[in-house]
Amino acid sequence: MAKTATLTIQQWGNSLAVRIPAAVARSAHFEVGQEVEVTTAEIGVTVKPVGPRKLTLAEKLAKFDPEKHGGEVMATGRVGAEVF
Repeated sequence: MAKTATLTIQQWGNSLAVRIPAAVARSAHFEVGQEVEVTTAEIGVTVKPVGPRKLTLAEKLAKFDPEKHGGEVMATGRVGAEVF
């Protein structure tokens, strides 16, 4: 579901800035340190991530194929205290 926020542009040094609210950042799958591309249009600005975004846990689980991995999430043997 798309999130919308009305923000105020503020001065940041010689530049202008807006803060992206947490709910909007989560909806866009933005993370701290992530590279984004800022593009101007006739009216407005678009901010989008550079490169593929990280999958959520739900998306990773949906892509999991038990046939490919033999039904096991971890394909290693028992180690440490697990050995009986």
